[in-house]
Amino acid sequence: MSEIKIIQGDITTMKADAIVNAANKSLLGGGGVDGAIHAAAGSQLLEECKTLHGCDTGEAKITRGYNLPAKYVIHTVGPIYRFHTPDEDAKLLAACYRNSLNLAKAHNLHSIIFSSISTGVYGYPAKDAAKVAFETVRTWLDENSAYEMNVTMCAFEQGMYQIFQDELDK
Repeated sequence: MSEIKIIQGDITTMKADAIVNAANKSLLGGGGVDGAIHAAAGSQLLEECKTLHGCDTGEAKITRGYNLPAKYVIHTVGPIYRFHTPDEDAKLLAACYRNSLNLAKAHNLHSIIFSSISTGVYGYPAKDAAKVAFETVRTWLDENSAYEMNVTMCAFEQGMYQIFQDELDK
């Protein structure tokens, strides 16, 4: 039975088939969760990311997890808020979640942990981003009901955890 859970903590310490990195277009590391994942995974992650030749906004690519407890890292590039219309931002953010889940399924993975995509330096309002994330994940789970997928939304701090909790309770 597929489900959505929420957790507060450091995504780099969590065991799953895959964790999702809120990456930049280069996939070569950056700040926030992206930098933390690259640091925890080790230099082999950067070397593999170099072979992927970047990633477009809304798309997702997969690498091994290396020194992380997760077997794989799915890298997705969220929209930089206000570079598009609000509807376009929402569509691009939804694509991040949907494409990450599709990639996990294509690799026969059954547990995935998402960071809060685009809510850091990319400036997406956290409540709006959480709404898009939960709607997209719920729709994907409904459309793929025969495929078991355990989805966890990971909040690094209490404020985001509460926003996730509010969306989970809807």
